[in-house]
Amino acid sequence: MIKIRAFKVTEDPTACLRYIKGHHMVLESYGVTKVTSLNADWIGDPDTYAIIVESEDGSKVYGGGRLQIKSKMLKMPMEDAIAILDDRIYEYTERLGTYQVAEFCGLWNSKEAAGYGIGSIYMGRVGVAIANQLNIKYLMALCSPGTLRNCLRVGFEIVRELGKNGTFYYPKEDLTATALLINDLVNIPNANEEEKEAIFKLRDNLTGYAKEKGPKGEMEFMYDLNLTHAK
Repeated sequence: MIKIRAFKVTEDPTACLRYIKGHHMVLESYGVTKVTSLNADWIGDPDTYAIIVESEDGSKVYGGGRLQIKSKMLKMPMEDAIAILDDRIYEYTERLGTYQVAEFCGLWNSKEAAGYGIGSIYMGRVGVAIANQLNIKYLMALCSPGTLRNCLRVGFEIVRELGKNGTFYYPKEDLTATALLINDLVNIPNANEEEKEAIFKLRDNLTGYAKEKGPKGEMEFMYDLNLTHAK
């Protein structure tokens, strides 16, 4: 049984620390250490929400991500990351508005999760599914080549006016990242039909059990994604 839960980070700082540790370990295994989403300034931020993939008893964390709302206190991680290469990012996000846009960031999954067949597509569905609970209009992301296809499947578009047609050399010179945006979180018109159906199903069933088909066969998930009590 795999549990996927979402919560305001101030509600469970201990789980957030486990998430941070796991993220560090995964990135270090790829030789990556300088990533702005690794910054832990968000851990006490009332406008940041975590998504954690864990064992049913919570003893193991298999992956996670977070939705970090741009506020007067805290920028989105991708703003400073991109600004080093293209400072137009500040003007771009300012147009979207403070408290109107969030970044889906800090996404990672362990090798153990990959062994179960739990890839980024599950996290992508959950991130998009819960975003419209947060009264934001836009969802951004800065993704690696390995997750770009799945990000596009769940409804993101490439922000081609930034960087080189939306792409940057980040977090180091031999790696690239792509800036992404969803500008309609209600209808997600750019998601493909399979993913759109899965996202709408999650919105209608924020808590409970579900069997999901994956590359390793059928898996049972327990979802706890209701954020309305956390506002």
